Amino acid sequence: MTTPDLEATATPPAGTGAWLVALDIDGTLVTYDEELSDAARDAVTAVRAAGHHVVLASGRSLIAMTPLAAELKIDEGWIVASNGAVVARLDPNAPEGYELVHVETFDPGPALRLLRQELPHARYAVEDVGIGFRLTEHFPDGELQGQHEIVDFEELWSADVTRVVVRAPGSSSDEFHRLAEAVGLEDVTYAVGWSAWMDIAPMGVTKASGLERVRQELGVPEERTVAVGDGANDIDMLRWAARGVAMGHASERVRDAADEITDGIEEDGVVPVLRSLLDGRP
Repeated sequence: MTTPDLEATATPPAGTGAWLVALDIDGTLVTYDEELSDAARDAVTAVRAAGHHVVLASGRSLIAMTPLAAELKIDEGWIVASNGAVVARLDPNAPEGYELVHVETFDPGPALRLLRQELPHARYAVEDVGIGFRLTEHFPDGELQGQHEIVDFEELWSADVTRVVVRAPGSSSDEFHRLAEAVGLEDVTYAVGWSAWMDIAPMGVTKASGLERVRQELGVPEERTVAVGDGANDIDMLRWAARGVAMGHASERVRDAADEITDGIEEDGVVPVLRSLLDGRP
């Protein structure tokens, strides 16, 4: 794939100011095979060189996001991880390369017990921020990063957590959607992925809530926010942004939440969105 010729000035055009650019990772910046194109990498670099704030916002854990940030040569700035439950500031001088700014936790016990009744053979995990996961059994290779500790089901709620992950290989995303509606999960926020995968977070916590914290910290006006995503967990983020852009391969529900639609991941749909910021497009 060819790399577009991107030119960036040292600062945004006069009178415009910086944008907060929120980017989902999987299916937006990188393919589902974990490939980051040269075009996407160069576009991110150019947007940052122009003085805009590129913020990675993902359902991934923090330790699964920092390697991509490093690949993009982002060692300062903000990251919104675990679907908004974790907000961190990248700092090359910090021991881990980042500083935790906000961590939202909840008691996962009620939701876990409810789901276990309907999905007794599913795999369950809870996140330990900056470390890895405690889980009932191993997930498919590559799906969860960090250290993995196998524990009894009851130990998953021995302490409050930022996120619960439910995985049922062999089931479908549609089945998970129906299950979530049927069991009536309360006091939590949940999102179902492309596969039979469910993320459960504290009530009201989404990528949008994490990004709003970052926006206020940066002092970026609401009207200068743009977000690009492709998944159900991006819907709130797309609605939050002044300019919400859905990837072309996203589901109808995700596309309906966006202000505009770009090309799919295979066509590097994120690149023309980033380029438009360099062209001074509102």
